[in-house]
Order: sequence, then C-alpha cells, then structure tokens
Amino acid sequence: MANIRTRIESELEVRSYLQNLRYALEHNAKVTFQAERLVDQNRDRRYTNQFTVADIFPDESPVSALKRELLTLTAEEYMQTVKDLRFPKRSEMREFGKVYDGKGDVYIKIRVELLSEYGSHTTFVMSFHYAEIPFASNMFPYKKRQGGVNP
Repeated sequence: MANIRTRIESELEVRSYLQNLRYALEHNAKVTFQAERLVDQNRDRRYTNQFTVADIFPDESPVSALKRELLTLTAEEYMQTVKDLRFPKRSEMREFGKVYDGKGDVYIKIRVELLSEYGSHTTFVMSFHYAEIPFASNMFPYKKRQGGVNP
C-alpha cells in the first residue's frame, strides 16, 4: 500500500517550490521557527531544533541564520513532500537534507505559504535539527550521483 502522507515531486516542481521560497524570503516573508517542540521532550537534546541551530550558528539570531540557509537550498537536497495530517487544509511540507561540514547532517522540514490569510508570505520551519539517522544517497531523488548520472 502506498504511503498517502508522503510523495516525491518532480524535479521541476521542487525547483518551482524553491523559487517560491526564495521569492517569499526576498519579499519579507515572516519566518517562524519552532525552537521548542513537544516531540523534543523525549529526544536526545542533540537532535532538537534549538540545540542544532545554536550549535551551527552560535553568534546569530536563529531567524536570520535560518532565512539565509533556506535561501541556499537546492533541488539536490530535496528528500520528499509530506502532507500535514494535523492541518490538512495547510500547504504540504517539504523535507530537505543539508550537510554541514564539521557538524553533521541536518534534517530540514519547511512549509511556505504565499499571501496567507494575513496578506503576507510566511515560511514555517518545523524542523532544523541534526539527523538521527545519517543521510544516504538514495534519500535524495535529485542528487547527482558519481559521474553525474542518477540511477
């Protein structure tokens, strides 16, 4: 049975999503970062949003650092698209993985809403934390493989 919660978008759809993300961020989108989450209460502190952002960007405002980092996301870092079952009328979330040399693999889950009901763009960062499971190349459908060929 197929997973109705997740799907892989086409590379063109991912690039379009990233273009919308950049547009929103470059036009004063409100960036909302969920520093403390209920799921983190029983999780190793290293794998929480708050720890990861403070560890990678110790001397920066979390929102400023995340905004800058979101602007650098690429289709090669895309993992999958996730339906929000808690809020089905909200837009889907996209999952990305980024490697920070010397720090580790970081799992990123975001939602972008252009022209929300409040008349502004919003970017909600649900997750930005060290990955509990190391990334593998097969987790990234558009990552260029050795020799430039995707299997």
